[in-house]
Amino acid sequence: MTAIPGPLQSMVFRNADLPALFHHTDASAIASQREAVNTTRVQLILLVIGAMPATVPWHLEIADTFQLTDAIGVLAYAGVLITMYLTAQRKAKSQWQLNRSAAEFIKSMCWRYSVHGSPFDTTTQHPEAVFANRLEEGLQELRKVGWTDPRDLTADSGGLITDSMRDLRNKAFTVRKETYVRDRLIEQRSWYRRRQEVSRRATLVWSTTIAVLAALALVFALLRTFSVAQSFALTGVLSAAAAACLAWSEMRRHHPLISAHSLVEQDLEAMQVAMETTLTERQWPRAVFETERIVSPQHTDWLARHQM
Repeated sequence: MTAIPGPLQSMVFRNADLPALFHHTDASAIASQREAVNTTRVQLILLVIGAMPATVPWHLEIADTFQLTDAIGVLAYAGVLITMYLTAQRKAKSQWQLNRSAAEFIKSMCWRYSVHGSPFDTTTQHPEAVFANRLEEGLQELRKVGWTDPRDLTADSGGLITDSMRDLRNKAFTVRKETYVRDRLIEQRSWYRRRQEVSRRATLVWSTTIAVLAALALVFALLRTFSVAQSFALTGVLSAAAAACLAWSEMRRHHPLISAHSLVEQDLEAMQVAMETTLTERQWPRAVFETERIVSPQHTDWLARHQM
């Protein structure tokens, strides 16, 4: 954390100022996400490859009995089964979600503590002890559903409260408010805005791809229907490719996340206006609590699930 010259010494608070527990959990979430996404991508590609030998008009044979072309499909489907088994064993998707929830929970609690957000407002007795207890209570709930605490695997976990967190908490209300609005609220607004653009572009790309593949499948199906071209067998592989693209798009949830991220960004904009204009120090703890609720993964997921 660094200080900006000025009469109140405005502070800059970044992710680097959060405790080691957050960084361990965040790194695990990123690694599990990468593994889960790559595994799904490989499975969908293999399913399309498995359907391709049936469309090839020629076949390679070995010893008049072994169909080399069809063996490609066998290997592809075997690869799908192997990756499914490995996925069930490693549980990358669930670990991704659990670690992301844990990381964002830790981050949220650290911000609340640092800027006197509820339940760590100015009147709280022994705020460090309350912070540690509330944090452990929340993490214990995640352990019950399978989250692995990195502190159980390494001795280098560090403390739960960093010097930067203490320094920010000891600043005047105006400094804490300015820091929170700039480095947390506005930063989150920018993130949600960027994610909307990414999701819009991805939705356009995948929707167009699916439409093109379905249109081509329709053309070949019509040709076969009217006996114009009996040799074409591309309908199956085109359908498989379209289904794979649709499954990928659904897995990434691009379309529902556009609306969810837009709603969150709007709520944060309203909260920013209130914090910068009418909000009093007495109202501050509750406002921080509400802001952290808005940016929580659970809130975004709820919005995404209920979008039409």
